[in-house]
Amino acid sequence: MPTEVIMPKVDMDMATGKIMSWHVAEGDRVAKGDPLFDIETDKAAMEVESPGDGILHHTAPEGMQIPIGTPCAWLYADGEDVGPQPAPFAGQSEADAKPEPAQAPSAEAEPELELVTAAEAVETDTATDKVRATPRARALAAEAGLRIADLIGTGPRGRVQALDVETILKQGEARPAPTAPASFKAETGDLAVTRSKGGTGTPVVMIHGFANDATSWAAVEAHLKHRPIIRIDLPGHGKSPKLRIDSFADLVREVRRTFDGLGLETAHLVGHSLGGAISLALADTRAKRLSSLTLIAPAGLGPDINGAALSGICRATRAESLGPWLRSLVAEEDLITDSYVRLAMAGRADPNLRAAQTRLADVLFPDGVQAFDLRAALDRIDTPTRIIWGKQDAILPWKHALRAPGTMALHLFDGIGHMPQIECSDAVGRIIASSV
Repeated sequence: MPTEVIMPKVDMDMATGKIMSWHVAEGDRVAKGDPLFDIETDKAAMEVESPGDGILHHTAPEGMQIPIGTPCAWLYADGEDVGPQPAPFAGQSEADAKPEPAQAPSAEAEPELELVTAAEAVETDTATDKVRATPRARALAAEAGLRIADLIGTGPRGRVQALDVETILKQGEARPAPTAPASFKAETGDLAVTRSKGGTGTPVVMIHGFANDATSWAAVEAHLKHRPIIRIDLPGHGKSPKLRIDSFADLVREVRRTFDGLGLETAHLVGHSLGGAISLALADTRAKRLSSLTLIAPAGLGPDINGAALSGICRATRAESLGPWLRSLVAEEDLITDSYVRLAMAGRADPNLRAAQTRLADVLFPDGVQAFDLRAALDRIDTPTRIIWGKQDAILPWKHALRAPGTMALHLFDGIGHMPQIECSDAVGRIIASSV
């Protein structure tokens, strides 16, 4: 008998999950633990791994809503008769999963029950950055004479939903159009990985934050010389290519591919800010390959973020305009000297780098809020985890750390801002070293 691939429950109130994309094709051979597909719920997006070895057949269409506990594919052994597609979606093709052409909604219509295919949910015209919207929202907007581009969506990844259009109509006027994300020349290639010399045992993998790079770990690394250190530069940062990233899930997928490519049996994972959010997402799908997890002022634990600071850093074209924003990252401004600012600006001299980061910020933090939520993932983590945060953090509120379950260690520092690994590097280095 084939092995069923069951739609998992990742949120307490989750009834169904939407298959966003398959990582493997029908008829491909997979091994237990291989990533099979991405699912999306109201609160999170995550990767689902294969429950066993076999050949994948009868996969549910991308964009289809699958009830929790229901099969969405089957794994067959070599030589096993595949036969017709079993229930519950026998005979349904990907085209069948798409909604009928949108009709004007009735007064009793439930706007949140729209079925949207994965292609529609992430639809973006690379030439025009067309706004994501459900077919029903587009129909309502067209009837009312509104431009979809003038609306701000509240759905997954900023998708405009019917309810968003109806809210605007009730208000009597459309919201102003958001600032268009900066255009940039997208590149291709693998993320940059650098390694320290020396060290033995389980390596420490480090992922930096937004508008930073792998060199930000230098002060902490002095305490970790007994272990091999591996640093990953995020897309559009450091030595990595300026990839086009359209969602947090896209970003995690790129970093996960790099992490998997390291071929490590196990690792200690350390992430700061945006890198902390990515590290948390990795721990959610790669728990078996992590010995410990350290999150330093991680993003993804609440909607609040200092959008003005992110925007200011991205826009700065001179040291004079960059300096004040860099000083907002720390509690003691004297740490950010004029020479440090000039050096940082020299690293940001490339207009295409600034444009790439501006666009990434617009995708991840639209209108100055965090568009991704990892609080449910935090509850699922069973890897030994510690969270480090400064109580004078002016970028991400330190009280987001209080969302952590009681099994996680919290290290909260008075008089420290958003960069504990720089502001109190000795203390942070000792904390990490004690667990690696």
